[in-house]
Amino acid sequence: MFGICNLAIVPVRLEPSDKSEQVTQLLFGESFAIIEQIEKWVKIKISFDDYVGWIDKKQFQELSEEQFLILKNSPEILNTNLIEYVSNTENELIAIPLGSSISFLDQEAINRKNFIFEGAKTCGVKAKTEIAKTAFMYLNTPYLWGGKSPFGIDCSGFTQMVYKLNGYTLFRDASQQATQGEALSFIEESEAGDLAFFDNENGVITHVGIVLNENYIIHASGKVRIDRLDHLGIYNAETNKHTHKLRVIKRIM
Repeated sequence: MFGICNLAIVPVRLEPSDKSEQVTQLLFGESFAIIEQIEKWVKIKISFDDYVGWIDKKQFQELSEEQFLILKNSPEILNTNLIEYVSNTENELIAIPLGSSISFLDQEAINRKNFIFEGAKTCGVKAKTEIAKTAFMYLNTPYLWGGKSPFGIDCSGFTQMVYKLNGYTLFRDASQQATQGEALSFIEESEAGDLAFFDNENGVITHVGIVLNENYIIHASGKVRIDRLDHLGIYNAETNKHTHKLRVIKRIM
């Protein structure tokens, strides 16, 4: 079985319970495979990044395997405004966040309610210079564990969505993203759009951000913010101390 998110944002949980932690989110238009069902819950594997978790049975639309494969193999078209709307002639309206997929709206059999989208959209790979521009759209978004939208986002959700909007695929978690791309030998080699990874006292990568020009970084910590980046890590000028220890900088392009 397969499905598609037909709501603005759906929480994906670690366990099949409303009390379980949110590990990621589905945004409007994201498709997935269903790998298990328990009472009111379904365990899913998200098509974009293979992330696994549980969602409520009432919060998606079923797809046939043929429909799922059509979407999986079609160019993904994404909303590029912080918030936009899809609507139909029945006066139904859904507000969808930045990064939502609208690819399925052209598929009559999937778009059963005849929703239309008239906002700004993007498709395909963009130049690396666009990475930082896209990142600024999330500035001041509050931190939310498992979040992927401008209404709440975590560090790796932030980097994943910024890259997705520019046509690149990143894994979901910071430790997973750190396995991608090419490591740079020195911080001086970094360019705007590169990813900087940070580890904890046990050497585990727990944080990621996007390098900006002139030794700055944009990352989600409390909120999406801009701080200084040096050989030690992230320096917060407000607290006059380093907050994250630099492990490696990687180039994904």
